[in-house]
Amino acid sequence: MSTTLVSADSVLAIDVGSVNTRAVLFDVVDGRYRFLACGSAPTTAGAPYRNVSEGVHLALDELQTITGRKLVGDDHVLITPTQQDGAGIDKCVVTLSAGPTLKAVVVGLLEDISVQSAQNLVSTTYAHIQEVINLNDRRKTAARLDAVLRVRPDVVVIAGGTDKGASHSVETLLEPVGLACYMLPKELRPQVLFAGNQALAEEVKTQIGALVPLHIAPNVRPSLETEALLPAQKKLAAVYRQARARQIPETVELDRWTGGNLLPSAMAFGRTIRFISKEYARTRKGVLGVDVGATTTTIAAGFAGDLRLTVVPRLGQGEGSLGILSASSLEDITRWLPVDVEDGTVRDYIYNKSLHPASLPVTTEDLAIEQAMATQALQIAIRKAMRSFPESVMQASGGVLPLFEPIIAAGSVLVDAPLRGQTLMMLLNALQPSGVTTLAVDQNKLAASLGAAAEVAPLLAVQSLDASNFINLCTVISPAGKAPAGTPILHMRIKHNEGNESTVEIKNGAFELIPLPFGQVVNIHLQPLHRFDVGWGGPGRSGSLKVVGGLMGLVIDARGRPLVLPADAERRREQVQKWHWTIRS
Repeated sequence: MSTTLVSADSVLAIDVGSVNTRAVLFDVVDGRYRFLACGSAPTTAGAPYRNVSEGVHLALDELQTITGRKLVGDDHVLITPTQQDGAGIDKCVVTLSAGPTLKAVVVGLLEDISVQSAQNLVSTTYAHIQEVINLNDRRKTAARLDAVLRVRPDVVVIAGGTDKGASHSVETLLEPVGLACYMLPKELRPQVLFAGNQALAEEVKTQIGALVPLHIAPNVRPSLETEALLPAQKKLAAVYRQARARQIPETVELDRWTGGNLLPSAMAFGRTIRFISKEYARTRKGVLGVDVGATTTTIAAGFAGDLRLTVVPRLGQGEGSLGILSASSLEDITRWLPVDVEDGTVRDYIYNKSLHPASLPVTTEDLAIEQAMATQALQIAIRKAMRSFPESVMQASGGVLPLFEPIIAAGSVLVDAPLRGQTLMMLLNALQPSGVTTLAVDQNKLAASLGAAAEVAPLLAVQSLDASNFINLCTVISPAGKAPAGTPILHMRIKHNEGNESTVEIKNGAFELIPLPFGQVVNIHLQPLHRFDVGWGGPGRSGSLKVVGGLMGLVIDARGRPLVLPADAERRREQVQKWHWTIRS
């Protein structure tokens, strides 16, 4: 590839998270894009600053100090394009997840068709559905109006009617929305996204277009059998930008830096996973990305370019930690602890974390609680996300997690764990993958930035999706089937490049780490026994594959799917502790 193809544009990527703000610089070195440096600072959306720009400029100041490159002028405005003296940048992208969860109202015709599609669309961004209006809603117009006024939504998503389909019924459902928008003060009126029968677009504009900021998106349900969320997601990004601008006025300036392309971080993260899934389409597996944040957990699943994105708000490691408690019992969290911690201590830690999301664990017990919280949050999120996976994929998987290659982990609690084995345990316990898959870590926290950059510098995203950014944690082999504990279920033959071979017998219930130097390639032949399945076309099917050593080598997880823990608390803790010791040895 010639240097001239990529030498024009340097790219600055700014990610404003709930806790931290990061500024990342990419530029061309030796004919290809490279990640050069990153500056970070606490996000300043809350007290005492209440001005997100402060955190952005602090992160930029650190980036300028690291690189020696001036990026911001004396007027505090981004220097663009790059100047002859090397100052400034050519392109800027911004991703944003900071800010309160958007309140959403969904309006549609049929509960299990258009309403479900509208709900699926809303679940791809940082919004919580607080009211649903549909044809089966027996409330009168006045009651529906009161419901919308009570919510005071930031966003209203309207769907319904296949293209060239129902029209009168959709118009009837618009009435309480229009009345509510008329009665609300102008500064409190919601962003409205219409993603229904396109023949009704002009009628929708006539009824409510003069009252609210109205966005028209392609139909999320163009036919009864087809759901099409991706085209509407682009319009939803515009809705998100405008809603956030009302809540966080400084985002208007950040959006201006991008030329009006500021993206929700989750959407940008999903774009990266979708791109990778197209590259891995030959494996006939999906690609899974998981991101556990401070307030939100995001699941992005790509199936040969078909993205299924699920954002679970109020579920995370900071302000969202109380969401873990509300969605599960305390025992659901404590079952993942390898150490003995009293229930009251766990509960207190969760409440304190919700009040002080930037706090760090200072004891072994604190760290164990935090990682148990992350495991439970991830398990809640993946179960919700699987409802949106393609029906054919879920049927083939038998209702458990489908086959993925690779699984990419993001979010500080996963990426910054003191030991890589702790990251491994959180992922395996929460996701419980089957078959053969590679676990990778977004070690530089670039996944969302790369997704945003793909719009302005496609080559940057292509050239940055390598082992320097997504580091190989390990290959996991997880045979699935039924047999008594201790029964041999898998024969594995490992052939090294030097020609020497070794054989391993795997018993049901085993959890083993097989040393394999990072980057070393070996050939492995797998022969399942007792009709166990390693993901090669059915029970008992054998086969060979090449495995590249990761940070944790090669991991055999034969603990069963789904994973069943002992009912007795002490025995359960001993079992979890034993697994942790295995990966530390």
